[in-house]
Amino acid sequence: MKYLPLIWATLWRKKTRTIFTLLSVVVAFLLFGMLETVAHAFAHPSSGITGADKLVTTNKYSITLALPFSDAQQIRSVPGVSEVTWMSWFGGYYQESKNFVFALPIDTDSYFNLHRGEFIVDEGQLQAFRNTRTGALLNSALMKKFGWKVGDKVPLHSTIWTQKSDGSLDWTFDVVGSFSVKDPTQASAQSLTLLFHYELFDEGRSFGKGNVSWFEERVSDPSQALAISNRIDALFANSPNETKTQPANDFQMAFIKQFGDIGFVLRAILGAVFFTLLFLTGNTMMQSVRERIPELAVLKTLGFGDGKVLGLVLAESLLLCVMAAFIGLALSYATLPIIKQGLQGLELSPKALIPGIGAAVLLALIVGLPPALRAMRLNIVDALADKR
Repeated sequence: MKYLPLIWATLWRKKTRTIFTLLSVVVAFLLFGMLETVAHAFAHPSSGITGADKLVTTNKYSITLALPFSDAQQIRSVPGVSEVTWMSWFGGYYQESKNFVFALPIDTDSYFNLHRGEFIVDEGQLQAFRNTRTGALLNSALMKKFGWKVGDKVPLHSTIWTQKSDGSLDWTFDVVGSFSVKDPTQASAQSLTLLFHYELFDEGRSFGKGNVSWFEERVSDPSQALAISNRIDALFANSPNETKTQPANDFQMAFIKQFGDIGFVLRAILGAVFFTLLFLTGNTMMQSVRERIPELAVLKTLGFGDGKVLGLVLAESLLLCVMAAFIGLALSYATLPIIKQGLQGLELSPKALIPGIGAAVLLALIVGLPPALRAMRLNIVDALADKR
């Protein structure tokens, strides 16, 4: 600790350079914290099946493979299952592909029974939805986004489902009402949702009739969720349509993974960031040592051995990287609630930030060791004659 004032003084010898280097490392570790937390959540699902109050049943091999609608009755007969509903992936957008709408064909009664208490919806509008074959209930945020109102006709273009009547991919719905969610943490996840009738969808599509993409179950006793999921899957073992039952949160995560290896993409970004940072910080440390060659020679003249000079330069690098890493990781920790709100179904653990400290130490050693070795090997006579 007695050398800390000396290390601190040499670190701030060129204040502007140090500040910009520090900011670069802070930004890098801010990105590290944000991206690594999300990547860790995808790689280590933590929700667990025991204690889950809602389960989702999909095809055992892929959520893109359909299941027979008739499976609903068998699932409903499983002890511990209090409600079952079913849905299919519609894949729709409004006018342009960037205007994605999470259109969900549902069975009205079973869907709202299963999600009882989760939505805020006017009873009159819900009744209008029940009575209107082409009716749609939209999330209030989606209504606001496109300026829709009750009574409007909304055309959606499906990326998959053609209509049997004319082969068109365009489906039109009548806006009969809106809904919102009671839990504010779910608001972002539901903001693009449009609910319409499964009966209309199944009768109108030109293929895939009688099939659904997944079933959702509410269990009466969450502590028995694991046993219930095993019972459901046992019903369809060795059948042409074997199933996989998992907590709803894990299903959401698996659904996102269908779009690509999220963990690989995030870590590739991190790798690019740190590779660039390595050159930036390494160049800064080398330049700093070059400028201080005569000063280092004076230290050796005063009795500082090669090991101490090596340690001082490494300590300077370590102080810079670790200090910046702490700031960056602290900022990323502050963003976790925002990230969690935008990525429903992910359990973001602060534990994912711990490797950041190790990364900071490793970075400090990589960028600090070459200039430290150069400082250690300095010849006092030659160094004092250096006029740089």
